[in-house]
Amino acid sequence: MVEKTKELNIERDLWQAADKLRGSMDESEYRNVVLGLIFLKYVSDSFEEKRDEILNSDYPEEVEEPDAYLAENIFWVPKEARWSVIQKAAKTPQVGEIIDNAMDAIEKNNNSLRGVLNKNYASPDIDKTRLGGVVDLVSNISLKGDGKLDLLGRVYEYFLNKFGSGKTGGEFYTPQSIVKTLVEMIEPYKGRIYDPCCGSGGMFVQSGKFVQEHQGRIGDLSIYGEESNPTTWKLAKMNLAIRRIDNNLGQHQGDTFTNDLHKGERFDFILANPPFNIKDWSGEKLREDARWKYGVPPVGNANYAWIQHIISKLTPDGKAGFVLANGALSTSTKEEYAIRKAIIEDDKIDAIVAIPDKMFYTTGIPASLWFIDMDKSSDNERKRNGETLFIDARELGEMLDRTHRGFSDEEDIKKIADTYHAYRGTNDKEYKDIAGFCKVAKIEDIAKNDYVLTPGRYVGLAEKEDDGEPYEVKMERLTSELKEQFEESNKLQAEIKEVLKELGYEI
Repeated sequence: MVEKTKELNIERDLWQAADKLRGSMDESEYRNVVLGLIFLKYVSDSFEEKRDEILNSDYPEEVEEPDAYLAENIFWVPKEARWSVIQKAAKTPQVGEIIDNAMDAIEKNNNSLRGVLNKNYASPDIDKTRLGGVVDLVSNISLKGDGKLDLLGRVYEYFLNKFGSGKTGGEFYTPQSIVKTLVEMIEPYKGRIYDPCCGSGGMFVQSGKFVQEHQGRIGDLSIYGEESNPTTWKLAKMNLAIRRIDNNLGQHQGDTFTNDLHKGERFDFILANPPFNIKDWSGEKLREDARWKYGVPPVGNANYAWIQHIISKLTPDGKAGFVLANGALSTSTKEEYAIRKAIIEDDKIDAIVAIPDKMFYTTGIPASLWFIDMDKSSDNERKRNGETLFIDARELGEMLDRTHRGFSDEEDIKKIADTYHAYRGTNDKEYKDIAGFCKVAKIEDIAKNDYVLTPGRYVGLAEKEDDGEPYEVKMERLTSELKEQFEESNKLQAEIKEVLKELGYEI
């Protein structure tokens, strides 16, 4: 508990202090400056920790051999890029130039980071006194000697969250409770995992945490992704590097629809939060695309293009979990209706989860979680052919602040995930329909509902507990209470009139 409090205090203090930079630059540059420094400190601390280990080993002569570090997935940090050099320069006018040189040196010595790191610290637009102040603050956070406490990793995630809360930042940050829910439901233990719109890599980070928490090996997951925004692509590369997660996000950013960097690849798991209701997705150029197995998606909305792209990328027994705007559940436009009907009749939709509003930072559009299973008759699961689970989780969650809601790990996410795994037969719980919360429907039932996938249509209303009060008694009590409220209201109005008369107002 003490360590947790210490962590949160450091996160908040660093944010507040680094926020002083905001006045001298726009948000995108400010974000890159701060996250770049956190990244640089992290790789330097990891390097120094390994360096100390080598110096105290039987082979101290290897202390300046890059291969000794790279072999253990630790970045080689040249002398001019080590944090001690940057810290000494914090209060000098040259601090920006020294940081740029450090970033350049790390890129040259680590191929996976080529073209990724921000090298604009020497810009005259950046106040060097304020920059030095942030360097001093970052210097106070140390990973060295405590590999279990992923402190800088948490600070990096905290900053992504804070930037994601802005009007333009949410494009690269999916709220953590939604990511956790997706991961806990599809359980990516080992295999190839893909995110076609990976943002800053949050799906991959959470998948790695899931594997470690369940005594698995992060090396058993192969990470693949794509991101169209070049700045966000760089954030993802840095985020995964901090976590020491090997990845293939392509050699550069790319548009998944027009430049699929993993063409022909198939994946065991797909996790995604595609941008909602995108109109300009080059649909008019892709009318003949082979991915449109179930029908050509409309040019003016990418939702059903994302669904079909995801399905096209799954292995014969692959599973996917992704977020979509609620409109996709029931849209009646000709193309989308036909595609949804075809996917349902092909028995690919395993579950739909309606989530509460206020879950996202940058949009109030209601959303749901979709789960695809390419093989519902797997030997180690309950046969679910012709079935779809509907969960209405709109009443779950708690307000994190005045405008944002989130799921709790131990109650909300566990309740949703346990229900799903009971339905699949992959836990020790017996599945039961619960009015107002969950219902298993067959394809025939969905067809009778005109192929609408809105969970509320299937789960119905929650059953209300009988309080034991007879109907006649209850009605008499409610009538009496209503009469008392009415009389109290009349009395209050009379008192207000008297006061107004005393003040000289005509009534």
